[in-house]
Amino acid sequence: MRRTYLGEFEEIVLLMVAILDGEAYGLSVSQEIEQQTGRMITFGAVHNTLIRLEEKGFVKSQLGGATAERGGRRKRLFTITAHGSRALQDVQQLRSQLWQLVPPSALKVSGI
Repeated sequence: MRRTYLGEFEEIVLLMVAILDGEAYGLSVSQEIEQQTGRMITFGAVHNTLIRLEEKGFVKSQLGGATAERGGRRKRLFTITAHGSRALQDVQQLRSQLWQLVPPSALKVSGI
């Protein structure tokens, strides 16, 4: 399979889908990103990213049960696929390799 690269926001959303482990839907992913990163994001940005990740084969979705709190509407729940899991592992490995190449002197802060 051809390697597909993740953008930073796609990576964060995909990580949240993995973290939420079967309980990931647009609002839960948005809230978890805000809680974990302090980054304010819109529901629309997360929703569009989830759809894009599904089109790329990194996640799959299914409709959950209807709930009274949602007026009988069903949630679209997302789970990570094997392809998505592999992509996250590849990103983690690449970042680790690159961090090992950074000389310690490059990250010293001077003049403070």
